[in-house]
Amino acid sequence: MSNLAIIPARGGSKRILRKNIKDFLGKPIIAYSIEAALKSDLFDEVMVSTDDKEIAEIAIKYGAKVPFLRSGKNADDYATTVDVLIEVIERYKAQGRTFENIACLYPSAPFTTPDKLKEAYTILLLKKLDAVFPVMPFSFPIQRALKLDDGKLGYFYPEYENSRSQDLEKSYHDAGQFYFINTSSLLKNKSILSNNTGAILITELEAQDIDNETDWKIAEIKYELLQSTK
Repeated sequence: MSNLAIIPARGGSKRILRKNIKDFLGKPIIAYSIEAALKSDLFDEVMVSTDDKEIAEIAIKYGAKVPFLRSGKNADDYATTVDVLIEVIERYKAQGRTFENIACLYPSAPFTTPDKLKEAYTILLLKKLDAVFPVMPFSFPIQRALKLDDGKLGYFYPEYENSRSQDLEKSYHDAGQFYFINTSSLLKNKSILSNNTGAILITELEAQDIDNETDWKIAEIKYELLQSTK
């Protein structure tokens, strides 16, 4: 069975300058995703999809392949992850190479591990799913979410105002680390989430959304804490 790891890493990050190659505890953050994919031994090839030559050079240094640069239309702020994945699949197909499954690993996801990738891949195959990816529970019930309207607080869902938290349905969100996907399903559905998608559950300590410098510092603290407990 052939598997391809795709790490999408464009050069035009806005909120954190040069985010995908910024130093994270001693090495470029993208290196963690590359190393996790390589150490999992799941992939025939680990590649980085980028429009940026410096990112390409760093990716190659850490063991990834960069067989081609990303097209301009998929390097702007509006290109979706699915757009990028399909472009990579089509470029490989033009070279006579196809892969039964792909894993999309985000470049700023240092909490991705070989074991998580293996767990997701096992579930993908055993349950014959379209995709599997890590999710984590919201720390507060979304049914009790508040909104500000002209400076005044109100409930999004007033019907749950008096509901006990333990009685509300558990809700989850994408951990933003990776997706393991059946290639045929992706090309058919043009979406990662289908009615045949599974998940692996992770804790809040095992992930951190990194959108600003504060997030970055929190991620480093979490990462070092996880390493110290191993």
